[in-house]
Amino acid sequence: MKIQEQQKRWIPCPTKCPFDKFNHRIMNLSSDIKREFKKLYIAYKIYTNFVDVVIQKQRLRISVNMKFSEVYDPKNLCHDVTNLGRLGNGDAELFFEHLDELDDVMAIIEQSYMLQTE
Repeated sequence: MKIQEQQKRWIPCPTKCPFDKFNHRIMNLSSDIKREFKKLYIAYKIYTNFVDVVIQKQRLRISVNMKFSEVYDPKNLCHDVTNLGRLGNGDAELFFEHLDELDDVMAIIEQSYMLQTE
């Protein structure tokens, strides 16, 4: 736990609170979820990554490990990053900046989680 806390210190203040809430929600999906702090992103996985997070100065950039065409996204939060060479896995990307977006962001992440657990 001490190492993980040291790794979280580099998170800029404007994104620290949204990240903490986001992290808590993802880790509460299942006790089987593993979080790995990589050099440039944070990976959440069961068998493979189902979501990757890049910490930015003002927001979180989230890559969902799904084909863009398979994401149910009624609020159009996701962007198609197929063949764009981004950090993270998957073809769908979205941003999380404000706490009031958390439920909508989690609805998309849960789809990727469910695909991996099927």
